[in-house]
Amino acid sequence: MCGIIACVGRPDETVDVLLSGLSSLEYRGYDSAGIAVANGALDIRKREGELDNLRAEIEDRPLTGSFGIGHTRWSTHGPPSDENAHPHTDAAGRVAVVHNGIIENYQALRDELEADGCEFVSDTDTEVVPHLMASYLDDGYDASESFRKAVSRLTGSYALAAIVAGEEAIFATRQDSPLVLGVGDDSYFLGSDVPAFLKFTRDVVYLENGQSVTLRPDGWEVTASDGSALDPTIHTVEWDAEQTGKSGYDHFMLKEIHEQPTALRQCLSGRLDPLAGEVVVEELSNLEPPERVQFVACGTSYHAALYGAHRFREAGVPAQAFLASEYSTAVPPIEDDELVIGVTQSGETADTLSALRAAQGHGAETLAVTNVVGSSAARECDHVMFIRSGPEIGVAATKTFSSQLVSLSLLVESLAPGTGTRTRALVESLRDLAGNVQSVLDDALPSVEELVDELADSEAYFFIGRGYNAPVALEGALKFKEITYEHAEGFPAGELKHGPLALITEDTPVFAVVTGDSVPAQKTLGNIKEVQARGAPVVAVTDGVLEVERFSDMVLEVPETEGPLGSLLANVQLQLVAYEMADYLDRPIDKPRNLAKSVTVE
Repeated sequence: MCGIIACVGRPDETVDVLLSGLSSLEYRGYDSAGIAVANGALDIRKREGELDNLRAEIEDRPLTGSFGIGHTRWSTHGPPSDENAHPHTDAAGRVAVVHNGIIENYQALRDELEADGCEFVSDTDTEVVPHLMASYLDDGYDASESFRKAVSRLTGSYALAAIVAGEEAIFATRQDSPLVLGVGDDSYFLGSDVPAFLKFTRDVVYLENGQSVTLRPDGWEVTASDGSALDPTIHTVEWDAEQTGKSGYDHFMLKEIHEQPTALRQCLSGRLDPLAGEVVVEELSNLEPPERVQFVACGTSYHAALYGAHRFREAGVPAQAFLASEYSTAVPPIEDDELVIGVTQSGETADTLSALRAAQGHGAETLAVTNVVGSSAARECDHVMFIRSGPEIGVAATKTFSSQLVSLSLLVESLAPGTGTRTRALVESLRDLAGNVQSVLDDALPSVEELVDELADSEAYFFIGRGYNAPVALEGALKFKEITYEHAEGFPAGELKHGPLALITEDTPVFAVVTGDSVPAQKTLGNIKEVQARGAPVVAVTDGVLEVERFSDMVLEVPETEGPLGSLLANVQLQLVAYEMADYLDRPIDKPRNLAKSVTVE
């Protein structure tokens, strides 16, 4: 969850590079921030709160260094405070460490260190690392050996970077938390994610679990856990730093909502054969059609997985979607010819990685559906399909969800192709999809603003749908609660009468997603009448096929399209509703409280 940046080789601008990297990583955590730089001795600044607090501290107390490390925190052990902010040091200030992840055996290590006389000043699990390193330095080991020996004592997930007074080097490693090496012409970087250093280099090395890296002004070296040198591949990132900026939008989320037509075109590029009416996904060419499918995912990706499972079942392939955090602790039976698909935007979601590894341990073939080339999921799974939506910075996922739905539609057509007529209709609708999304973005704002003004004082908000629209209703509620902080719940529409109707009042508007004229859509009309009979205002998100507007108080329109894709267009409307309501309520849209973009802890 936290963000790490490190830099060596830019002695005149180390602090500026670290602050720039932290700014690019704030989506990973913004409870506190800090940096440590070295010019012989170590110099540290860290502050609770957002990055501007750290900048103000540095303006008041400037510091310089020829290399350094930085960190932006999402709190796990201990509340946000100056003391709990990273970097953490040993008592003498010889070692400074930044950390992403959770050290599971930290309490045992802390008890041991305190028994030896170490005094701790924070509540964090991270602080055991500099104390361990210092103890090995005291025993006569050099800085590199002290780092390696300290790491060998750790259990859990971590990306670590450390500097030592008097040692012109940065030592780092990873285990189940992401860490990327950036290779410049005469400078070198580390980051939890590529945007941390993208303005300086696009050449990267994706570190594997158990690997360590040492950065020095004259070069870098990657080693295995036993210290033996490795020769890793350097990759060139295709996107550039400009793509990770706001491009004139007020928020990353709004920018990424409006990037959806482009993202969808990227997702579909080269994967449709309009003349033949076929879907062609080259990276799946070596994957045999499965007899059964299990999805594992979390949050927004779980909603995409529900959609994908529905599509597989409709194509005649038994499929289930599981919450990854539950799956890994009780793996369901896996039969021969069963495919386990992990849906994860970042490819680093800890629960999803754990579930995929558990599935592999039970003999399953695995497929990652992810956005990030070089991510852990992409490297560890037997197969990978990239959603190709480009970098997403906003904590609330938008364009990646849309691209996941399209990718899963392509996946189903590749592995369980339907009749020529069905597939041709889908291909034609997919060709028109980006334009249809653009039309929603062009026309939606007046209706959404009117709706927000009318409903902003409501007590709670419900979202309902059936079939393909049920996952979109769940996602609409999640987006709404994430960034507005208002109470919102999503339900498959048929479940209202099994309990949630008890909460319906005149102050609980219901967003009903109704697209097409399928049996699920027709049944949703009955659910709309149920809530209207109890006084709740109804907002229909609809293509108008069933004339649901006749039974609604407000309407958000979407173009008519091929069945499953209408859900995606409805989702765009719900994204705009969440954004505009949050903006109306003056919420920190890109930095929703207690949340971070990439959830790298279980």
